[in-house]
Amino acid sequence: MELRHLRYFVAVAEELHFRRAAERLHVAQPAVSEQVRKLEQELGVQLLERTQRNVSLTSSGAAMLEEARSVLRQAEVARLAARNARDRESARLRIGYVASALPAMVPRALQNLSSATPQLETALETGLSQDLIEAVRNGRLDAAIVPMPAVADRLKITQLGDQRAVAALPIGHRDAVKGALSLRRLAPERILLLPRDENRPFYDAVVATCHASGLSPTLVELAGTHVEEALLAVASGAGMALLPESVSDRYAAPGVRFLPLDETELSFQTAAITRPDSTHLPTHGLLRALSRAQRPRLDSAPEPEPEPEPQPGVVAIA
Repeated sequence: MELRHLRYFVAVAEELHFRRAAERLHVAQPAVSEQVRKLEQELGVQLLERTQRNVSLTSSGAAMLEEARSVLRQAEVARLAARNARDRESARLRIGYVASALPAMVPRALQNLSSATPQLETALETGLSQDLIEAVRNGRLDAAIVPMPAVADRLKITQLGDQRAVAALPIGHRDAVKGALSLRRLAPERILLLPRDENRPFYDAVVATCHASGLSPTLVELAGTHVEEALLAVASGAGMALLPESVSDRYAAPGVRFLPLDETELSFQTAAITRPDSTHLPTHGLLRALSRAQRPRLDSAPEPEPEPEPQPGVVAIA
């Protein structure tokens, strides 16, 4: 028994006329007659009394009509539920990110994306790089913003640029008034770092740069993975911290000052990880927004003021 059989039967039972039922269903009349006949054969009962002038329901047909209507209503409910679920999925964007490596361009891109698609629902969660990448791979997340390099076989990698290191110093530190610091200047003091698993590329870059520079600072790996904990440790005098520059873009910490480092090689890349075969429109919208956020904002640069035209007898001095 197919839903089509039930739809055809219900139309004839309600119209009590094969031609009108066919017009209502937008099909040929012989097709309606054939499908109703097949339904009767399958059930082994006669549902309709047919004469040359009239069509009427048998007692079996009357009983079948109520049940057929119920089945068709349930089928429509199921269809709408599936469609609504699809629509909700197409209006939801699930993003994972490493808290210490999220570039400031990502929140800006999300803001622009939300302005362009007000119905978009964005869900954000933090985690470790490989956990987030696996969540993208198995479809639990649509995208992950992670430090690179990372193992992301058979996934799409969209580079988001480099991040350099910044030093976080207590506001009362003697070097807090400087414009920048060198790693050599920091080396005699305790240097706090987030756990290696939080951002392995950054942690390894710090260790490699110290080794290449012949420095052996006291590196203290913090127990907690939250950036706020590192900044609180700095403010309370536990030491100065080396952190990705995105932290200084996104966090305002009372009692802490961020200073850039002279060492340009102390850096790592960030990337957006997505599935290469994804047809998810919000994911494609995110990648477009991130691409636009990386471009120089030439249109926002102030226009140069026009030079005054020289007046007769006046010399313009540039």
